[in-house]
Amino acid sequence: MFIIFLVIVLLGYVISLALEPGYFFIIMIVAIVFSLSYILISYYNSDKIAIASVGAKKAYRDDYKQYYNVVEGLTLASGMPMPKLYVMPSEQINAFASGRDPQHAVVCVTKGALEKLDKNELEGVVAHELGHIGNYDIRYMTLVAVMVGMIAIISQIFLRSLWFRGGGNNRGKEIFILIGIVMAILAPIVVYVVQMSISRKREFIADASAVKFTRYPGGLIKALKKIQ
Repeated sequence: MFIIFLVIVLLGYVISLALEPGYFFIIMIVAIVFSLSYILISYYNSDKIAIASVGAKKAYRDDYKQYYNVVEGLTLASGMPMPKLYVMPSEQINAFASGRDPQHAVVCVTKGALEKLDKNELEGVVAHELGHIGNYDIRYMTLVAVMVGMIAIISQIFLRSLWFRGGGNNRGKEIFILIGIVMAILAPIVVYVVQMSISRKREFIADASAVKFTRYPGGLIKALKKIQ
């Protein structure tokens, strides 16, 4: 997270030296407005957006008794509130969690996961998703995504603004413009790699949480083997 923040600061500093203060101010305002709009929409509607994007349907207890029993047992073990349960119409084994906090969380698994995984394996998969919820990973990764998006917006606006920039003989600014171009090209790539690294780390933490909730790592391990 600190690396991404540092990239934003450095990129903003170089652009402020390369452009007139007015241009830089406009770029930052646009980037901030877009980023804040994205975070507000994503944060407060993340569960609805995620469910709608995969065409998932609400799971009812009468139709998915084992699914409910597994989740209820895990919420008791973890001390978390019961999330809303959904099922994706896919034969693949997959699952995800969404929601801004444990009180507004949803867990969604595929039809294939419910059909192909035994109880222990399903517990492992669901416990992993509850780990994401309990660790506030949705909130954390939304913030990371916003910062990464802000860098992409700043970079794009800066590069496009150069087309409308008049000529000049200020060699000092030309040097900073060149540095700014290099940073605007490389910064989105660097922060994307950092974002993927953070995501992998959060996955490992969710795995550890799953083991803590189930007291049986074998279930998640067997489920992962079936997924592969």
